Amino acid sequence: MWRDAALVAGKDLRIEWRSRVGLNQVVPFAVVILVLFGLALGPSRRVLAPATAGLFWVAVLLSAVLAVQRSFAVEAADGAGDGLRLSGLDAGGIFVGKAAAVTAQLLVLEVVLGVVAALLYAAHLSGFVMLAASCVLATAGLAAVGTLYGALSAGSRVRETLLPLLFFPLVAPVLIAATKAWQAGLQGRPGSGLGWLSVLAVFAAAYLAIGTVAFGPLLEDG
Repeated sequence: MWRDAALVAGKDLRIEWRSRVGLNQVVPFAVVILVLFGLALGPSRRVLAPATAGLFWVAVLLSAVLAVQRSFAVEAADGAGDGLRLSGLDAGGIFVGKAAAVTAQLLVLEVVLGVVAALLYAAHLSGFVMLAASCVLATAGLAAVGTLYGALSAGSRVRETLLPLLFFPLVAPVLIAATKAWQAGLQGRPGSGLGWLSVLAVFAAAYLAIGTVAFGPLLEDG
């Protein structure tokens, strides 16, 4: 399974590297979201700084939908999805590989958004360990949920709107926990964010396990 996961993740990341879709579209989209939020809240950094964590994760959440849709749009082109089903690769490995590729793309995006948030919102990224740990765990959870429900909606004619409807309600715990963990890190109180990290870890582990088991039937139905 892990060998197959590495093959699928490498394939998806090479496609994104060559197409530059993430760099040319998803990253500017996420940055524009942060800028628009800043304009909506006003120039006062007393207002912007406390809102940094929530705005950061809302931007990541919206960008995750685009990344997942792109991941399955690649498989829909030229019958690539049928080729993937007939390849003999382990279904769990395909799930883990696609989730890993989405996770890697989102982590790169989060680095860019962290720099933008620090510049626009005057956020002090002091609790780096807490911020980094919450990013890794939350992103793994988002990617697992997105990949699972991306496969579920891939065969639908309304997949562009069905995926957000399935995705957003389920990742509300990730949004809340990641925001709380980031707030603890930004405020220099990493100890108060450990409980929220546990929530993120449990959520990510649960959906990775569910996806590994359920992805095969969903891939066949898609």
